[in-house]
Amino acid sequence: RVVAIIPARGGSKGIPRKNIVELSGKPLIAHTIEYALKSRAIDEIFVSTDDMEIASISEEYGAQVIDRPSSISGDRATTESAIAHALESIKENPDIVVLLQPTSPLRPEGSLDQAIKKFIDGSYDSLLSISQTHRFMWSISNDIATPGYDYLNRKRRQDILLDDTQFIENGSLYVFTRSHFNLSSNRLGGKIGYIVFDEKYSYEIDSSYDL
Repeated sequence: RVVAIIPARGGSKGIPRKNIVELSGKPLIAHTIEYALKSRAIDEIFVSTDDMEIASISEEYGAQVIDRPSSISGDRATTESAIAHALESIKENPDIVVLLQPTSPLRPEGSLDQAIKKFIDGSYDSLLSISQTHRFMWSISNDIATPGYDYLNRKRRQDILLDDTQFIENGSLYVFTRSHFNLSSNRLGGKIGYIVFDEKYSYEIDSSYDL
């Protein structure tokens, strides 16, 4: 049994009413609900929210709503607290949970079922979507910049091998077993699998500029 949980609280500082701001003619959260609805593997879709308007829009687009308490809906509330509350609220316990963040609305067609199949076939505890980055990464410590690559032998981007490629967590989807979450209280951990999304699907909507 597989369920999708979409966390969507009402408060947002970067973009007011972010989860229902219009993107390509529909509320932002609608893109994620429709993505989940296209999956053949998902049994139920739940939106966890503290906001009546988000709840109404979510139901309009085909999701069920879990009323999230204000105590876990503030700026300091974690996504994991919303997951835990949602799992307590769902009547029929799922075996597998898919977390979909509405702030990552761009996803490849059919990728959700591919991710779930890979998760099951690989007997993973958790799985996430990642995207290749062509950026050259640096770190800073004690006011000194340190490269994460050999800048004396800088390779052309097209010559970088897969083993030398860096990936970013794009936030689009996470898959995990309920038993793993109950033990760890985290969406990630144990034997972690992955699915790669093209870099063009890695955008996250956190500011007006991103939108």
